[in-house]
Amino acid sequence: MAAEPKLQIPVLTDEFNSDEESVHRLLASQREALIAELQTQLAANTFTLTDEIMRKAFAEMEASIFTQISGRLRRELPEMVDALLREHLGDETEY
Repeated sequence: MAAEPKLQIPVLTDEFNSDEESVHRLLASQREALIAELQTQLAANTFTLTDEIMRKAFAEMEASIFTQISGRLRRELPEMVDALLREHLGDETEY
């Protein structure tokens, strides 16, 4: 007589454990995807904020330097022109 093949009947706890592992793997995968998405968004927001702050700082520095240069030119240029003209053309008292 031929031996009857043994049927492997799944045990409920084995099936449950297998499904539970699949759920854990799926959740871990979703968690990693969420972390990657959040990292990307955080980096993008950081670069945007840095760009905004840098542009504002450079604009303020530019305005400050422009004001300093303009003020100094207004103060010193007339005297420099006057001194140079008098040096090369002489004072009126010599005429």
